[in-house]
Amino acid sequence: MATIVEVAALAGVSTATVSRVLNGKNVRADLAEAVQRAAAELGYTPDRTARSLRRRHSDVIALVLPDIENPFFTSVARGVEDLAQEAGLSVVLCNTDEDPAKEEKYLAIADSENMAGVLLAPATATPNLRPLLERGRAVVVLDRAVDAPVDQVLFDNVDLGRRVTAALLGRGYRRIACISGPAGTSTADQRADGWRQTLVEAGLDAAETLLVRASFRVDGGRQAMSELLDRDEPPEAVVATNNLVGVGALQVLAGRNGARPGVGVIGDLPFVTSRTDDITLLPLRPRAMGLTAARLLADRINGLAEPPRTVLAEVAEPVGPGAILHL
Repeated sequence: MATIVEVAALAGVSTATVSRVLNGKNVRADLAEAVQRAAAELGYTPDRTARSLRRRHSDVIALVLPDIENPFFTSVARGVEDLAQEAGLSVVLCNTDEDPAKEEKYLAIADSENMAGVLLAPATATPNLRPLLERGRAVVVLDRAVDAPVDQVLFDNVDLGRRVTAALLGRGYRRIACISGPAGTSTADQRADGWRQTLVEAGLDAAETLLVRASFRVDGGRQAMSELLDRDEPPEAVVATNNLVGVGALQVLAGRNGARPGVGVIGDLPFVTSRTDDITLLPLRPRAMGLTAARLLADRINGLAEPPRTVLAEVAEPVGPGAILHL
């Protein structure tokens, strides 16, 4: 196997110059070309294990997600992977199934395996990040807020709830229910707050009976929509606070006859099982969220020492009814 000394000799440069080129540092163009040509000719591959020992961490990052079956998180993962490739990092995908015990296990593995950093969409509001932070590991949280000194990439979830509810009000609906996720989940609580605030400001009923808690999955949307429709006074419209809840709600409506309530969905519909001509949709940009989070993590791995930042992820304008925009 070729060595860095042999690459340097063939390229006519110092070993330091070879190291700088192979680590993506700024080097004069002609020298960089000579090093790359020599490395290719000799079949030289950097010794990542030795470099990891010198740097005290590997070039691997963990992406810990609560539900990899949700297309939202699949798109997040794609954004992370794209940026990680540019930064010379490899990604290990971990699925917690919203289970705090699995989450803690994966965080412990990331620590014990000396991974360079962790991107976490937490299953709880209080993930155990202390061991990673005490060892100087880079950590970035995305999608759900935590109370910890780390970078975070979040949506303005209150605003999301407000915007979809306002769009339904603009279509003439007045009795509007909300299907949100489990209490204590920041995205669920904040989007429900946005729904509630908008109705109160419009002088309308925002009774707790109009707020139904469910899992953030298709079956949760089905169960909640069935419950709302079976009431003596069903709502005129429903806010579904994530994509899979929206799918479940629409599946129930597809099997019902007669008038159906208007539906507003926060997020893209990953698959549709019924008509969509009366849906108001607020698309999110999960791939962009993944790119941003991975960029922040790469900055931390490379030694950025600024105070932790919270970055608000971009979203699109509400569309519909009848228009579905996939980003």
